[in-house]
Amino acid sequence: MPGDSKRIAVTGGHGKVGKVLVPYLKDKGYDVFVIDRDAPSDPDELAMVADLTDFGQTLDALSSVGEDTYARAEPRAFDVVVHLASIPHPRMLPDSDEFRLNMMATYNVFEAARRLGIKDIVWAASEVGIGVPFDKTDVPYVPVDEDYPMRGYNVYALTKVLGEEMARQFCLNDPEMRITCLRLSNVMDPEEYAKFEGWQDDPTRRLWNLWTYIDNRDAAQGIECAVRYDVRGKDAFLITNDETVMRRPTAELLDRYYPQAERKKAFTGNEVILSNAKAKRVLGFKPVHRWTDPA
Repeated sequence: MPGDSKRIAVTGGHGKVGKVLVPYLKDKGYDVFVIDRDAPSDPDELAMVADLTDFGQTLDALSSVGEDTYARAEPRAFDVVVHLASIPHPRMLPDSDEFRLNMMATYNVFEAARRLGIKDIVWAASEVGIGVPFDKTDVPYVPVDEDYPMRGYNVYALTKVLGEEMARQFCLNDPEMRITCLRLSNVMDPEEYAKFEGWQDDPTRRLWNLWTYIDNRDAAQGIECAVRYDVRGKDAFLITNDETVMRRPTAELLDRYYPQAERKKAFTGNEVILSNAKAKRVLGFKPVHRWTDPA
């Protein structure tokens, strides 16, 4: 391990978030090892192909490090595991298969890390665990924060709700462990911003998550902030951009679509409703990319 850099295992490192996160972490000086079901396109990438729903493969992958072809498996091989691997949306598979795959992969990563003595996990939870889609559920108050009641409205959301409870139980049973659950909002790459214009005349198309998003580059920043977080136990943070996907003022949207929601603050401009205040305060997160920035 060069210098004081941390060695990080990233599961699902070839997915949408991983493709941005892995080079971001490398640029920050971390040693990164990718674990994914797909083989790397770069032959020089440190990576292993593994099925995380298989506990043996997960245990082996999380004990496999080193550029040396003959390196042996070892405990405490990584300082931090960033667990991204997941079926990312509901109804991509039959519900029972999605539940099995997401829950088994998350359990196997948590348990393998525990057995190997890896005490730091950053897990890609989701905004969906707090009641999304909001066009079908109540909005008791705004801004939405981490104290919102959890609800698994569909099978994907259910795996995130149960995953957070599983994280809490793991940390209760091992006081040295910490699992930081990042409730990522709808992740967007810059090339996807062109479609935002199509929502401006019909806000109902984005009611489902209260017009919220996270730029993929800022998602990577939030994850790196969580890598450096060093408080034991389970905690959760909403990772969102500062503004909504709409140009229309947030207060006007709330007046129109959620007049009964208690407002705990006055909103300015198109200020985000799923609050990132805790992530800013505790993790030092600071989103810098806006969908309205010049291309």
